[in-house]
Order: sequence, then structure tokens, then C-alpha cells
Amino acid sequence: MAVEEEGLRVFQSVRIKIGEAKNLPTYPGPNKMRDCYCTVNLDQEEVFRTKIVEKSLCPFYGEDFYCEIPRTFRHLSFYIFDRDVFRRDSIIGKVAIQKEDLQKYHNRDTWFQLQHVDADSEVQGKVHLELRLSEVITDTGVVCHKLATRVLECQGLPIVNGQCDPYATVTLAGPSRSEAKKTKVKKKTNNPHFDEVFYFEVTRPSSYNKKSHFDIEDVDEVDKMEIRVDLWNASNLKFGDEFLGELRLPLKFLRQSSSYEAWYFLQPRDNGNKSLKPDDLGSLRLNVVYTEDHVFSSDYYSPLRDILLKSADVEPVSASAAHILGEVCREKQEAAIPLVRLFLHYGRIVPFISAIANAEVKRTQDPNTIFRGNSLTSKCIDETMKLAGMHYLQVTLKPIIDEICQVHKPCEIDPVKLKDGENLENNRENLRQYVDRIFTVITKSGVSCPTVMCDIFFSLRESAAKRFQGDLDVRYTAVSSFIFLRFFAPAILSPNLFQLTPHHPDPQTSRTLTLISKTIQTLGSLSKSKSANFKESYMATFYDYFNEQKYADAVKNFLDLISSSGRRDHKSIEQPILLKEGTLKLTVKKVDGNSSCRFMIKRAQGRKRFGMKNFKKRWFRLTNHEFTYQKSKGDHPLCSIPIENILAVERLEEESFKMKNMFQVIQPERRVLYIQANNCVEAKDWIDILTKVSQCNKKRLTVYHPSAYLNGHWLCCKATADNTPGCTPCTGGLPANIQLDIDGDRETERIYSLFNLYMPKLEKMQEACGSKSVYDGPEEEEYSTFIIDDPKETYKTLRLIIEGVGTLEQEHAQYKRDKFKKTKYGSQEHPIGDKSFQTYIRQQSEISAHSI
Repeated sequence: MAVEEEGLRVFQSVRIKIGEAKNLPTYPGPNKMRDCYCTVNLDQEEVFRTKIVEKSLCPFYGEDFYCEIPRTFRHLSFYIFDRDVFRRDSIIGKVAIQKEDLQKYHNRDTWFQLQHVDADSEVQGKVHLELRLSEVITDTGVVCHKLATRVLECQGLPIVNGQCDPYATVTLAGPSRSEAKKTKVKKKTNNPHFDEVFYFEVTRPSSYNKKSHFDIEDVDEVDKMEIRVDLWNASNLKFGDEFLGELRLPLKFLRQSSSYEAWYFLQPRDNGNKSLKPDDLGSLRLNVVYTEDHVFSSDYYSPLRDILLKSADVEPVSASAAHILGEVCREKQEAAIPLVRLFLHYGRIVPFISAIANAEVKRTQDPNTIFRGNSLTSKCIDETMKLAGMHYLQVTLKPIIDEICQVHKPCEIDPVKLKDGENLENNRENLRQYVDRIFTVITKSGVSCPTVMCDIFFSLRESAAKRFQGDLDVRYTAVSSFIFLRFFAPAILSPNLFQLTPHHPDPQTSRTLTLISKTIQTLGSLSKSKSANFKESYMATFYDYFNEQKYADAVKNFLDLISSSGRRDHKSIEQPILLKEGTLKLTVKKVDGNSSCRFMIKRAQGRKRFGMKNFKKRWFRLTNHEFTYQKSKGDHPLCSIPIENILAVERLEEESFKMKNMFQVIQPERRVLYIQANNCVEAKDWIDILTKVSQCNKKRLTVYHPSAYLNGHWLCCKATADNTPGCTPCTGGLPANIQLDIDGDRETERIYSLFNLYMPKLEKMQEACGSKSVYDGPEEEEYSTFIIDDPKETYKTLRLIIEGVGTLEQEHAQYKRDKFKKTKYGSQEHPIGDKSFQTYIRQQSEISAHSI
């Protein structure tokens, strides 16, 4: 979800690898070990949780997490929890990285010391404050100074123990005095509107002398005074109210201006608790990649986008813009991700991959090494399979992977690693059955293989067969090197990376999947000597089970099918594809004593009738056929909504039920399902995928009500008739294809950013082309890293790239200058205390001074 700014959209995303923790403090008991998990939080809102690693003080997680960030945030935080079965889980420590510091750790493994966590340090949100210092003349003609403090509102306060009932205390404090006042409590909101004014007498009365200044004897006293605003969560617990954050302002800054109004970030309370050493709590290894894209409207990108999309037609392809990007990027994967997404979006992926694959095949000398390197071709095909083939994996592998993860059959076949009581032959038989089943579902799934993958495989097969006409097997190995070695085998080995499981499997399951993956990879390789593929003798022995010709024949038949020309998907045999599942809260109305699909019917009157107690946790499943929920995972569905009956999916404003992260699924006859997700990221995911899968429904609504119908009227537009048409336009224009929901402008912006980052290499490549084309002499060593087949064509493309990137760079610089002129520090968008904005101001000041 983009954050809209004037003239452009801002996208934020983060990719995190949670490695391991080490040297956690021992549990204060005889066992000393802990059962720990790690959470990822935007500020204090949890958006991801790892599996629990039991009985360890150095837990290994090895889990990846990616999400689009739908809102502003100040900290990316990681908490290590110790599970407690009988009480609330306890926090061991945290790592909190400020947003402006994320680039320091970009894409590199870093060990972070865990920090102590207490209520005084867990702060988020901002407060809107107005201060006015005035002289008041009393009836007796004397003057005193009074301070009016107006607390207007707060935004983004944390939710503590599932609720937020905030209030503020305002204190005028000095060396010899302290006076405190308190606002009313606002129930069930983390964005409270107070709008309360408090008056404080600052100086004692003195003879009026027409001076608009403090008396001399009071100046020092006033300079030492401060106004303090503390935010609290009113708690029903015996432990008292929870501290949410504070703000301290010295009064001396009002000496220059008698009135001051601004937004401020709340700050933690410095309670002097420094007793714990930083390394007392252990450390956590993380790899964080945070990306922020500032995307202009589409016309800005036309010149760069046009030369990129023409890449498949450039002769030779090594002189094309897309190939050049692969040459200058530090890692091919860096270039492959945005290139593949851009070409998929514009329907040009097959000709582009065909062109670069054909060029690579021509450079390959040995058919046994075809497509085995980490080239741009390999990385682009990998990325295409990941995007286009995710549903294919779900249909093919997920049922068996789920069974393996749940049943935990022993499958260890290494005699050295056998556990006590395990039987080697039984384990071999368990493993053989799993391999056989997975092999069978793969080789019989050819008709389900996505068309775009089949078209690419056809191109690979033709190029390889033409290049190595004497090798009859190369037409198979060219395809199997991708579909088996780089698609199915990795998905079996690490199912969490392919969205087949939510977490990295436990060690025993992981070992089973490793053995299966090795065997499937060898079965699919069609190599001449199977036993040579295994370093371990026990694997070679196990593979004897699969040395029959029927396995090789099945692989070839499968490869023939998925690389055939003109193949099309067969709608008649389409199976339901599981797109998403998980626990959500919903409110259910009973009809004739049974739960029905009539949720929060239009005639619902009054919030009390549908309060918190009516929201029940249910397990939801979404396929490409229907949206269902059941009481618990695996139960019979309580309700099923066909996809064609989903007329709109939209956010629900918080005022409806005083609950965050809610959305609504609107059905025919004005039936509405109101659902609450656990956090903002999960809510966005569900809204996006439900919208995409129902986008082509013929009766989709064009308008909707963003709030509920309660107390006899719609809360949004105040209309009293429950059948009033919606008052707000529905979210529009998402493509029906679930996997290929791609923003072409955003991908072009990413490519521009890469070209800009590697501009020195582009210029070096341009020098190399000039040298080679002018002198036609021997290739200099410093230029030998670039593939330059045609220096003149490559030089022309480079000139166009550098011009296009330069133009976009000027547009970005101008946008920053304009924004800098318009932005006010202390505004709602940039509260006082925003360190990233302070850094931005300093940078812009330096740029302005430099340009002058």
C-alpha cells in the first residue's frame, strides 16, 4: 500500500532474515533452559512471530519475513519472548532499530545486543499541543503571568493488553513547585481527541509597570520551569495505570513567542535504570533489507521504461538496457527481481528470457553445464517461477508437506544418526513412500504448470537442442535444471520460503525434507551416473529403490509436456487453489438458531447488540473458488461464500466498533461480513487478496459505506435509510491475476535506483565501449568483467540509460527541494522529535548551501 504524497506515491517494504539468538540469560530454575520465540514489530505492533525453539539459550530460527509496510513507523523492533504455559509469556529483551538507521545494516548479517524492556521505554505515538503565555491584570491593578496549555489530540498510541483507554496529565514543574492536572479518559481508542485547556499561574503578582516581561526576580525561576505532558492508559488491573509516553518542554522557549502550537513525538521516560549491562541479555543475528520507493506518475518513466522493454529486440541482447543492468549490479538477483516483474507486467517476459537464454547457450561450451551458473538468465527464470508458479506449488506439494510436518514419521537413513529405538529399514520405507508420492504428484502435474513457465521451457529446450545437436538429452536437462533443481527441490527443502509452511520446519522434519529433496533432485536430473551424485554411501544405497526405467520415463514425459509448444491451461480440470488461511475475528448473527452467512445484517440496531462479545475467533480459508470459515482448523466449514458473491472488500472505519484493523466483505442483498485482523499488515494482506480474487465479478459494487449502520443511521454519511447506496467509491482497478499484481511504475523506479546506485560502473562500461570501438585493441583488464559483444550498440544504449537516469534524478531532486520549502517542522506529518526529518533538514541545508 502506497502512502500518497503530493505528486508521488511512497512505497515501503522490508525483508528480514531472523537468524539466531545466543547467550540468552538462564531461566531461574533447575532446568535453566528456555522456550523462546522472536516477534517482528512496527513500533509496538506485532506483524510476525517465529516458531518456538524449545530448551535452548542459543535458539536458531532461520526464518524469513517480507511485508509491505502500510503506514508510517519510527522503529522496527524485535522482541525475544520466553513462553510460559501457565502465565503470560515474558519478554527477555528487544532490538529496536530506528527507521533512519535501517540503511546502516542494509542486507548484511548483523549481531545486535538485546536491550532491557520496561514500561517506561515502550513508547510510540504523538501529541498535538498548544501553549499560550499571557499577562493577566487583576482587579487590584497588579499583573501576573498565566500559562494556558491545550491538549488537542494524540495519534498512534500503543494498545496495551488489548485495549487503550488513554488520558493525559499536564504538570507545571519548577525547582520549588509542581502542579498537575488531568484530562478525561477516552475509552477504546489509540487516537484520542481531548481538546481540553488547563491554566497555570506562572509568576506571582507584582506591581503593574507596563513592562511585557517577567519581573527580574522571576526570570531565573521561569527559565527553570517546564511543562510536562504524560500519557497514560487507564487500567483495571491492580498494578495501576500504564505509562504510554511523555513530553517535556522548558518554558524559556516561550520568552520569544507568547503562543506556540505543534505536534510532538512522545518520548520514553528516563528513569535511570542502567543496572543491566548490554550483554547481560544476549544478542540476536538479523539481516534487514528496508526499501523506500518514491514513485512519480507513469509519464515520468516513459523514456527509461521504453528502452528496457525493447531489450528482447536488441541485437545482440548484451547491448540491451536490461542485460546492462545485470552486468553492473553487484548481484544478478538484484537486477532480476525488478526486471522480471516489469516484463511480466507488460507481457514481455517470454521474449526477453528467450533472448538472454539463447545468448547464454551460445556461450556455453559443455552441455553438462548448461544453465548451472548464477547468470542473469538463471536468476530471471528463478524469479519468474517464484511469481507465476506459487499456486502450482500449493496444489502440487502443500498437502504432502503438511502431512510430513504434522505426522513426524522417522525417516533418518544415516546409520550414524539413528536414534535409540529406530529401525533403519522402517525409516527407509517411510522415506521411500514419501519420495514416491511426491515424485508421482510432480510428474502428473504437467497440465497444471502455468503457461508462462511452459513457454519459457519450450524456448530453453529449442535453444539447447539447436546448440548441442549431438546430445539427445540436453533438451531435457535444460528444462530439468530449472523445474527440478531450482523449483521443486528448493521448495521441498525450505517450504517456508515458498509459502508452503508458515515457519521453518523443526530439525527432524527439516532432515526428512532434506533427504526427500536430494532424491527428487537426482531423479529429475536424468544424469548418466546416479550414484555419483551422492557423496554419502547411505544415499546411494537408498537410491537403488528408484533405478527402474519407469522413473526416467516419467520424468521425460513430464518434461515433454511442460515444454511443449502451444500448450494452454485446461479450465475444465482446474482444482481449488488455497490462497490464504488463518485465524480472524468476526461477528455472527444467529438465524433460526444456526450460524449463517448473514453477518451484521443491515437492520442491526445499536452498538451494544453487537459488542466485543459477539466477535468470535474463527479459522478462515480462501481458495480461488470460495471464502469459508470454520470453528477451528480442519473442522467442517460453518459458512461458504462463493467468490462470485463477493461484491466488494474494503476497510471499516474504527469508529464503527472502536476496534482497529477491521475490514468488510460485502455480499448480495446487502449482507456484510465484518472481520478484525490481528494487525495492520495482516489486514492489508487479506483485503488485497480478497479484492484480487473477486475483481472480475460482474456485479462488483462501485460505492460502499466505510462505516457501519448503527443506532438508526450510517455512521459515515449519517443517512437514516439502511438501503442507502454507498457514499464512498470502492477501491478500483486491481488485476484479476492473483500472483501478477505488479506496479510497473514502481518496478521502473526500482530499476532507476539501481542504475543510479551503480552509475560509476555504467560510466566505466561506457569507457570500455569507447576504448574498444575506437581503438579495437586488446581488452583492458579493468574492462574484462563486462560482456560487450557489440561496443557501438552497447555505447548507444548506455548513453540513453545515463540520460534517462539523469533526468529522473533531477526530478527527484526538484521534488525534494519543493517539499523542503513546503514542509513545516512540528506539523502533523513531521512532529518535533522526528530524527529522520532533522537529518533531512540538515542534508537539504547542506545541498542549498553547496548550490549557492
